[in-house]
Amino acid sequence: MKLEDTRVTRRYFSKFSKITGYLTKVAATMEAEGRFDRTEIEVLARYLLALNWTFTALAHKYHFAGRFEHAGKLTFDRHESGFPVYQELLEMANDALQAERHLASQPGAESLKDQMIRVILSDQQIPTKLQYALSQRLYYEELARGDQFWARNDPQCVWRGNEGDRRKFLVHWAVYDSQVNLPTIYLMELEDTGRTGLPKDQARWPEAQAHLMAQSLVHLKLLTIAKGFDEDFDNLHPTRLRRFHIGPMYSNAFTMQSGPLRDVLQDANAPAGEDWALVWTEEELVSDRVEKVKAGWFGSVERQIFALDPFEGGGAESGASRMERSLIMPERPYQALAERNPAGFREVRKFVVSENGRVLSYR
Repeated sequence: MKLEDTRVTRRYFSKFSKITGYLTKVAATMEAEGRFDRTEIEVLARYLLALNWTFTALAHKYHFAGRFEHAGKLTFDRHESGFPVYQELLEMANDALQAERHLASQPGAESLKDQMIRVILSDQQIPTKLQYALSQRLYYEELARGDQFWARNDPQCVWRGNEGDRRKFLVHWAVYDSQVNLPTIYLMELEDTGRTGLPKDQARWPEAQAHLMAQSLVHLKLLTIAKGFDEDFDNLHPTRLRRFHIGPMYSNAFTMQSGPLRDVLQDANAPAGEDWALVWTEEELVSDRVEKVKAGWFGSVERQIFALDPFEGGGAESGASRMERSLIMPERPYQALAERNPAGFREVRKFVVSENGRVLSYR
């Protein structure tokens, strides 16, 4: 669906500006509980900040949607995720490649503001075209700064120390999944028994990056991703893989998802900016043990045997050792949820956020 009206578009981005700001606070709460260490929280915070900068850029791009004839209109997934569609991020990435050229050919922000004042004072008109030009200027300036959350955020490698002849790394990457229109973050802990450390190995590292990006699909189970990586790289041993789904976002004003959350938001009747709930899902797969399997005539290699959730059909259904869903929401929607107490939500973790920055955790 396209957002046709300027005021509606601005409310949409204002809502997401608040939501993405709260995400880093929720992550910090999880760190305080010991669920993440310092390196992991820094990695997660970097992706969450990048997501915030993506929304900041798109807010500039569509600031005059519906007011100016040639201004574009944001397309977002109204029925499922509540987030912009995948194509929006592809277009943004293409714009980023040409940002410097656009900025070089446009007047500066101060020049545009001076022209606006002259139009207002001399012609007594609203300088709509100049306002639109300024919004586009700010859009390209934001893209030129970089560090947005892109459709593909290629793997990076963080050294975690040595254990004997094994180097330990945290490999992280992220995608904006095209099937569900949601940002998805991956963290993989692995042990490296190769001769050269993985990020410095120009033979293995590009291949490992390409492999992981090709497997970063929401319909693939963690077990499929981890086993495929383990089998393709004999001296890289994935011991833990986590995947974080940021969303869907539910909002009475913008989305049409069905189910208990929509009813909760209707009951809450919260003011603009507080009528939302965001789902945060974490999947985790951990190695249970290592087995030696034959390789070639005389050799053998290690293969990971992963622990699967015993309560999910022997783990075959989830393909993970653990999965936990959390809800992030303002106080009014949480009060409505607590009063309704719908089935299926009693064991869901709730993070209640407030305007003063406080984050409270409930079960």
